[in-house]
Amino acid sequence: MASRAVNLRRQPLVVAAYATFAIVLAPLVAVVWVSFFDDKIISFPPSGYTLHWYVNAWRVDRFLHGFLLSLELGAIATSISLVVGVPAALALARSEFAGREAVHAVLMSPMVVPGIVSGAAIYMFFIEVEVATDVPLAGSLFGLVLAHTLIALPWTVRLVTASLIGVDRSLAEAAMSLGATPLVTFFRITLPVIRPGIVAGAMFSFVVSFIDLEKSLFLIGPGRTTLPIEMVNYLEWNIDPTIAAVATVQTLVIGGALVLSDRFFKLTRVF
Repeated sequence: MASRAVNLRRQPLVVAAYATFAIVLAPLVAVVWVSFFDDKIISFPPSGYTLHWYVNAWRVDRFLHGFLLSLELGAIATSISLVVGVPAALALARSEFAGREAVHAVLMSPMVVPGIVSGAAIYMFFIEVEVATDVPLAGSLFGLVLAHTLIALPWTVRLVTASLIGVDRSLAEAAMSLGATPLVTFFRITLPVIRPGIVAGAMFSFVVSFIDLEKSLFLIGPGRTTLPIEMVNYLEWNIDPTIAAVATVQTLVIGGALVLSDRFFKLTRVF
């Protein structure tokens, strides 16, 4: 009787979980489905199915160039966020210093401020810098990298910090008491333990950079347009399923990277 009562109490939670899961997946499934429609004007039900829109997406140069630029930005921003974020996470998780909470709040602030607001703020800051120094940041690759690093860094710091909190500090202390230097201790003891957190931070940093629209919208320049913005520009004059095909490929790239990383590093242990 007790187990039956527990099951009855859990049923609404299970139903709610499945409903949430369906709501999250429904738009994604719809986009993938539409990408195979044979009709140029999207209508339900479709008259047939085809792979033509994937071929068409490959032929559109703007999508290829935008895809390559988004990959480049994601890779560079992720690399910089790891170089800066891992030491920052070590300091936040292992050290006590004046202003520690303020530093943490500043590093996390890009996750709190709306993207459109921060994008406009970065653009105005770049313009002020250009006026003062004649260094063109807005519309440059360097400016885009700085902005994308800004949105990637919080994910690295948060996920690496979460991994460090679960690490037994006595392991590192024992290694150092036996003569290991702090650098050797980090690479031989700490790094292998927090590697899933680092990989998770890198993956999420890459994803948020790869799909960013708001900040890139203010900072792109001639010949430097990311894939999300190319998709928006295409939708301004076209309504065929080509855009659904591009979105499906984008989703597969992101999902494949996450699945492959979890296969080797077990990202689920971080959460």
